[in-house]
Amino acid sequence: MPIKIPDNLPATQILTNENIFIMDERRAYTQDIRPLRIVILNLMPLKSVTETQLLRLLGNSPLQVEIVLLFPISHISKNTSQEYLANFYNTFDDIKDKKFDGMIITGAPVELLEFEELTYWKELQEIMDWSRRSVFSTLHICVGAQAGLYHHYGIPKYPLDAKMFGVFLHKINKRNVPLLRGFDDEFYVPHSRHTEIKREDIEKVKDIEILAESDEAGVYIVSSKDGRLIFVTGHSEYDDNSLKSEYERDVSRGLDTAIPKNYFPNNDPTQLPMVKWRGHANLLFTNWLNYHVYQETPYDLDDLK
Repeated sequence: MPIKIPDNLPATQILTNENIFIMDERRAYTQDIRPLRIVILNLMPLKSVTETQLLRLLGNSPLQVEIVLLFPISHISKNTSQEYLANFYNTFDDIKDKKFDGMIITGAPVELLEFEELTYWKELQEIMDWSRRSVFSTLHICVGAQAGLYHHYGIPKYPLDAKMFGVFLHKINKRNVPLLRGFDDEFYVPHSRHTEIKREDIEKVKDIEILAESDEAGVYIVSSKDGRLIFVTGHSEYDDNSLKSEYERDVSRGLDTAIPKNYFPNNDPTQLPMVKWRGHANLLFTNWLNYHVYQETPYDLDDLK
């Protein structure tokens, strides 16, 4: 089934060329079916890139999904034009009286700042509080996961001695949970972050549990026990060249950034990266959509509690 996205969104042509099933608003309105309503709070600077990554994964399922894009109005975007935001994005005021089947809160390149230092922290807190009342299941990614764990449960983040940068092997901690159906015992995930959350802090909170982690990269997937809050510390949505672009950007800025681990063949940045996480990424998003959203959300969103 397709994903329903705004007419003329730039990601449309990219996804069409990749054989991802999408549907514009005009065609979707002719179908007698209620699509899943998913709101994406996009905190990344290059919003079109992140949109494409997420839509690629959301479109690879048998479910029809209607996408609503959201940005924090309390932050002035330097990398995405106001015209682009006006054409394709909503503010929180636009949607706060609506309800959604699911929500995705992305990462952002701000992790070295304390959360309270973010220009949009109060707005983000308001949105996360609203999500508990108006969204059935919310998927938090990377810094979005750290922010969610801090806001909802008081779990802090800690600076790392060196950037966690590369593609790392992970393992399942808890079997027979819907989100992990079909997962291999071991799987790879990209990470790109300067901070971490710690297992011992999570274990102090009875309402959440660690579903997957890495010996090297640490905690990966944390879930509330009712499955309505999912926290993912890595970037399974990344394109094949995302880490490459970050590495080249850091090098061009004169930063002492190590070559991303387990990414380039023979650790050689002149070679094309090896993609090891695509199967896991598709399964993670499909399982979330199916088992935590579609199978659980009331048909009438007004019944959402």
